[in-house]
Amino acid sequence: MKQVLVTPRAEKNFDSIVDYIKDTWGEKTAKQFVKKTDELFRLLKNYPSIGQIESGDIRGFQLSPHTMILYRIRDKKIIILAFFDVRQDPKKKFG
Repeated sequence: MKQVLVTPRAEKNFDSIVDYIKDTWGEKTAKQFVKKTDELFRLLKNYPSIGQIESGDIRGFQLSPHTMILYRIRDKKIIILAFFDVRQDPKKKFG
């Protein structure tokens, strides 16, 4: 089993997404998103290569219809790089 680490950028992305969901669809939907994210982190610990290769050693996993998680595997760590809104310009994924 691997350890999941979240970068400051990814944490900021996540907080913004949760706030947006809460403001748009309510507290219950925001909690469901947080729970789904926790479930994905547990899945990644056991199956770190589950995401598709996006660029080089960066992998991506579609968390919701609008949100992708970008991550990298390093030794015994899974480093969450960003939560990316797939409706954005794809060039912003790695910026």
